[in-house]
Order: sequence, then structure tokens, then C-alpha cells
Amino acid sequence: MRLLLAVWMAVLALAAPAPAESRLVRTEGKNFIAPDGSILHIKGISLGNWLMPEGYMFKLEVAKSPRQIYGAFDRLLGPEHAKAFWTEFRERYIAEDDIRFIKSVGFNTVRIPLHWNLFMTADGTMAGPGWVLLDRVVGWVKAAGLYAIVDLHAAPGGQTGINHDDGPGYPLMFYVPRDRDLTVKLWQAIARRYAGDPTILGYDILNEPIAPYHDTATLNPRLEPFYKRVTAAIRAVDPGRVVILAAGQWSSSFDMFGPPFAANLAYTYHSFWASTKRDSIQRHLNFANLHDVPLFLGETGELTDDWNAEFRTLHETHGIGWSFWTYKNLDTPSTVVSIKRPDGWNEIVAFADGRTQAKPPDALIEKAMAQYLDGLPFARTTVRWSYLASLGLKAAP
Repeated sequence: MRLLLAVWMAVLALAAPAPAESRLVRTEGKNFIAPDGSILHIKGISLGNWLMPEGYMFKLEVAKSPRQIYGAFDRLLGPEHAKAFWTEFRERYIAEDDIRFIKSVGFNTVRIPLHWNLFMTADGTMAGPGWVLLDRVVGWVKAAGLYAIVDLHAAPGGQTGINHDDGPGYPLMFYVPRDRDLTVKLWQAIARRYAGDPTILGYDILNEPIAPYHDTATLNPRLEPFYKRVTAAIRAVDPGRVVILAAGQWSSSFDMFGPPFAANLAYTYHSFWASTKRDSIQRHLNFANLHDVPLFLGETGELTDDWNAEFRTLHETHGIGWSFWTYKNLDTPSTVVSIKRPDGWNEIVAFADGRTQAKPPDALIEKAMAQYLDGLPFARTTVRWSYLASLGLKAAP
């Protein structure tokens, strides 16, 4: 009888659906572990500029932050036409063809930078065009067999104190309780929406928090406690999810962190144009060895193909996954695909940056903007095959 009962219990256990957590990427020691139990070596690319515009990706040098870019386009197009431009921009910049191509050349992960105000209003209401766009890209990622890392690039109030957090030039989120509350609320809403979804590899809580030229003595001790609070909010609705904690000082220093405060934590740093020798990452290796935690190179690149190859190899030698920056950019060799520069774009940039006071002719503006939007779909971009080869991915067909 006992034997029959034991057999029956075993059959029931096999037939029962697996807990949601067992279908998720998790961490174990210094590794990310895929749902099938294998080590996941992250080979990622960031979808920069799509849901978080940056001036240099439009060749702007003065209008760098999203609010400055939006203001410049309002002056160029008028508010109503500018609004239509941004709607079309977000529709075209990343489409299913892009995600399929990313999969086809050998990436396994996409990192998706977000701006908070596409997902919530200033009073904390969860509303905005970002939700539909994020749902759609996560669906494409799932269909392609990729993973997604969701990255909050611009938090309410700003977490960095530089143009790419779209704040006032100071990391006010760490000073203003309301901004912290809004950030926690947004992350819990995202986590609730994608609870148990195995497409999501993890949540990258803050991009490059606390620039080094701000009051680091005051701000650094506030970073890990804030991460604890966000992690608790995420885990309350999406248990078992990997949470990725970015280093301070533009994601370059883990000095303010103690031992991991929860399970399934990973630690990310960013590094551009650094030495390709071990000395450039030794401090990060020391942190990982001390606490037995996984590292993730969340942003790097934008130099030469030779440098890409050497820096990538350095990280792979030490078992560190990576996500290069960025997938798509305007008229550049240092990205996966390049958008053709429209006719008259130099005049557009000069006016947008305030270097010329005379507005370009309407016909020039209209033509340049149409060419820009027409050049966004993957089929009309230029693939930089040498860039892909430098990442150890598929070379030119």
C-alpha cells in the first residue's frame, strides 16, 4: 500500500504544473541559470533611443536630454506635428523585423531602456503610450526566443544627474521622497504586469545612478537601501524574479554595497573605452568573488571593432555576460545597424542646438523629417557586419 501511495504521489508531482519561479532565469553563485538548468551566457544589445531619446543619437550636441530634444522638435515642427512625429518614431524605430534580426545574428537578450513618463503621469497614474509599446516588444522577444531585460533609464526626479536621466541636472530622486515613491510604484506595476513571464530575464532597477561629481558621500549610502525597497516591491508581485543592481558613479563602483540582501540578485556595471586588460575589471571581479554573485556588463561599446572584440573576450574569459550599446543609431559605424543621415540634417541640428537662429525652410524640415522616419525600418538601415563579427556573432552572409 505504501509503495502504491508513493508511486501515486510521484505521478502527481510529475503531472503538476511547475511553480512559476522554476520557469524563470535565476542566479546561482556567479552564474545566471536558464530555466533548463544550463548556465546562461548573456549576449545582449540595448534598444537605446527608442523609449528614451538621447541627443547624440540625433547628432545633437546641445539638446541632449529628452526634454531638450522634445523642445527642439517643437520649435522645428510645431507642437502638434512634433507629437505626430514622436508617435511615428516609436512605431518605426523598433519593429518585429529588428527583433527577428537580433535573434538571427546570435544575440540572446535585448535590454530595453525606459523613460518613466511614457508609463505614468506626474501624479502616479499608470498611463501612457509606453505600456503598449513595451507589451509589443516583449511579445516579439518571446516569439523570437530571446530574453528581455527591462531597464529604467530615467526615473522620476532623475537618478544620475546628467542628461540621460532627463532630470534637472541633479539626482533628485535620492532627495525627494515622492520621486522615490513614484519609482517604486512604477517598478511594482511593471513587475505585476509581467509576473511569471519567462521572457523577462530581469529588471535593471536604475541606469547609472549617482554621477561621481555629485555629493557621493551623502548619496552612496542611500543607494542600496533604495534597491532593497524596490526589490521587496517587485518580489511582492513577481517572486523569484532576478533583480539587477547597478553600481554607483555611472555604474562603475560597487563600494557602497554589502553582501547580497536577497536571493536572485545580480550586479551590473558599465564600461566604455577602458583598458582591455584584466586590470580594468579587477575591482568588479573582487566584488563578485567576495560575495559569490553574478556580474553583468550592462553597457559598453561605441568604439572600434578591434576594441569590441578584445573587451568582449576579456569578459567572456571571466564568465561575465554583456549587453553592448546600442542596436540602432544615426549614421555611425559603431552600432549594429545604422540609419542613413537625411538631406539637410546638418541644418536641422544647427537650429535645434541653437547654433543658428534662422529656422530652416519648412520644405527642408519636412523633407528631412520624412527621410529620417522612412529610414528607420530595419530593411532601410545599413547592417554593420564587422561590428557583429567583433561580438563573436554572425558575420556578413
